[in-house]
Amino acid sequence: MNLKQSLFIAIALSIIAVTSWELYWRSQGKTPDLDDNKDLWAVQRAKVDKLTSNDVVLTGSSRVLFDIQLNEWEAETGVRPIQLASAGTSPLPIFHDIVNNTDFKGTVVVGVTPGLFFSTTYPEAGPWKRAQARVDYFKDRTYAQRLNHWFSLPLQKNLVLVSTSEEGWSDDIDLKSLLNNFNSGNRTGKPQYPPFEAFSYMDEDRNNVMSEKTATDTAFANTIIAAWKFVIMGNNNPPDVEATTNFFVADAKKFIERGGNLILLRCPSSGWIKEGEDKFLSRADLWEPLVKATNAKAYYYEDYDQFKNLKCPELSHLSADDARFFTTELVKIMKAEGALFNSKTN
Repeated sequence: MNLKQSLFIAIALSIIAVTSWELYWRSQGKTPDLDDNKDLWAVQRAKVDKLTSNDVVLTGSSRVLFDIQLNEWEAETGVRPIQLASAGTSPLPIFHDIVNNTDFKGTVVVGVTPGLFFSTTYPEAGPWKRAQARVDYFKDRTYAQRLNHWFSLPLQKNLVLVSTSEEGWSDDIDLKSLLNNFNSGNRTGKPQYPPFEAFSYMDEDRNNVMSEKTATDTAFANTIIAAWKFVIMGNNNPPDVEATTNFFVADAKKFIERGGNLILLRCPSSGWIKEGEDKFLSRADLWEPLVKATNAKAYYYEDYDQFKNLKCPELSHLSADDARFFTTELVKIMKAEGALFNSKTN
């Protein structure tokens, strides 16, 4: 067998193996999806440097990422927001970056999920470190990293077999994740994290929607609820309300003084998560003092009849349909109150 034949056989076997692996995972219900990684976030962050005072930037945690839909916002205002919200993080480092490292004077919407917003200012704490890591990566990324990201996008959009995530979902199927998620029993004696599968789909501009499975399959939604319980109940660190409030208020005042338009937003929650937030992270203790200290425009979902009956399938985020409704109605309210810069009127 000559070299040419060997090369042909190797290529043929590779194609067969890759195709078989791809078809297998598609048969398991997997579909191509973009990873919400630091590269995808950095591309959106780079746009902030070129925005005008008419533009909108969204920051916050996963509730803003799920509940604010870019298409609906753009349809109501004529402006497509830049989505910089990041799951599982404090919004303070990202807002701090915008205020202190850009000249942006448009609208910034800051989502206030109390357990994360008021969590900490300690640099090594998870909610802070995760957000700061994205800010740092944006500043330090190389041209090689940028090219690698652009080359990866067509593969992510079209091939299931490259599916992976920085979040480390239990259903990631790249080799590293499969090995990490292999269940060989609890040999460490440490608490075992419950299975936590991805439950949303993301577009290239980071418009994110909850999967239909999460919204309609109660059993699947319950697996996510179990993961929330593991995370929340396992967190023994009390919120650092004074430090987080002071840190944010300083940036908020600086942003408003230079002509920026700051909007605080409290998105819906449901079930025992809402009950816990109402009891231990109450509106009176946290939200209202923050609004007063910043003098920012503020929207709390329970203040509006159209939002009172919204239910989060996994207790913390809205379904795709409800998120579209929430965004449309919220923007209408904001426009009626003159809260947005230069939005179109209907």
